[in-house]
This record gives sequence, C-alpha cells and structure tokens, in this order.
Amino acid sequence: MKSDVLQNYLRRTGYPVFHPRTILFDMDGVLIDSMPNHVVAWRESMASFGIQMTAMDSYMTEGARGVDTIRKMVEKQQGKVITLDEAQEMYNEKSRLFHLMTPAPLMPGILELMEKLTADGLTIGIVTGSGQRPLIDRIRNTFRQYVTDDHLVTAYDVTKGKPDPAPYLMGMQKCGAQPWETIVVENAPLGVQAGNAAKAFTIAVNTGILPDEALADAGADIILKSIAQLSDQWRELYKLLSINTFE
Repeated sequence: MKSDVLQNYLRRTGYPVFHPRTILFDMDGVLIDSMPNHVVAWRESMASFGIQMTAMDSYMTEGARGVDTIRKMVEKQQGKVITLDEAQEMYNEKSRLFHLMTPAPLMPGILELMEKLTADGLTIGIVTGSGQRPLIDRIRNTFRQYVTDDHLVTAYDVTKGKPDPAPYLMGMQKCGAQPWETIVVENAPLGVQAGNAAKAFTIAVNTGILPDEALADAGADIILKSIAQLSDQWRELYKLLSINTFE
C-alpha cells in the first residue's frame, strides 16, 4: 500500500484531514459477482429493441440508472429521444432476463471484509444504481447483519445517477457522514467518478474486463484487483487512512 495515497487524496479534495467512519459499497461487481449475468441480459434484451450493447458497454455504463443508460443508447444508435416510461419498459425486459439466470455468487471475501469493518466501528452503506427490486431485496437479506435498510441507496432514491455525486451524497446523508469521513468502494468508471465527485476516498476493485487505466482515469485513489485483496489489506489501509484524525 503506497504511503502517499492519503496525502494525494487530501490534495485532491482540499480537506485538511480524513477520518474514516463510513464505507459505501456499490453492489454489482463489488458485493455480488453479477456483471457477467448483466452483460448477457443487457445484450439480449437490447437486441430485441434493435440496440447493440456489448460487454464493454455494460461495464463502462455500470452504476448508472438503467433507464438513463437505455435513453442514451437509443439516442446514440437510433437518433431518437424516448421517454422515461419507454425506457422503463425496455429496462423491465432486461430485468426479466436477468432474473431468469442462476443467481450470481457473492464476491469472495466480502463477508470477511464486512466483519472487519464492523469490528472497527465503521458504518456500512450500499449505494447502487439498480432498480431491480428482487436483487435489492437479496442484498437486504444477505447483508442484514451489517447494513440496515436506512443505509441503502437505490435508483429509487435519486433522480440523477452515477457519475453524478448525488447517489453517494445521499449515502453519506443516510449514514450521517461527511465526505472526509467516507470511503467509497467501486468497480466501474461511472461509480468511481461519482465517488470522486462526492469527495470521498474512492477505492476501485477491478473485478471485470476493464483495464486499470479506465479506473485510474476516472479518479480512483487506490486500485485493487478484488474484494478479497481489500479484505486482506484492510488493516493496513485503515491504519494508513487514520493517520489524520479530528482532535
């Protein structure tokens, strides 16, 4: 772990200190290894509407609200602007196909990591652009021991999705935290941009097909290869980020 990551963060944000008290997790590709299923569901559902969506498109737009992604893809490929209701109908088909698949497994190391975070007294929140209620309910049930319902942000809580900072600012508000007290864990460029824009300390876990450069260019403060690596290195990172504390 590089010793200058904290100073780089403080220079980026202009804050004099950082005191980690809250950690906000994205869902897909961070808590659950669900992106391969999403890639298939996006490709097949959008093809039925005449839209081509590649695996790279899925990873690059991951984290945004599904209806926003669809409206942008339709405008780009078909040259027309559709309504939110029309986009929602298309998104419903994507959700239907996704939930026909075998449920994706949890990311290796995530439960161990949450156990460590809880032991260190951090408040844990989840911030997802998903509007798929069965998936959100699964998250609620799986992580009930570590995350309360009032610390969950979904597509239904915000009008602007990632890369806008609004979802992470809402997560901070729900958890009673300030940016200089918050760590964001993301796997996608749009999510990293959102965490960066919210002035949180932003960790990227590259669990997909993107090059590290895509996450670095989005503004990640640290890039790791997996949640398991973050769990293994948590104590070292927590100690490093706790150098500056409030008096």
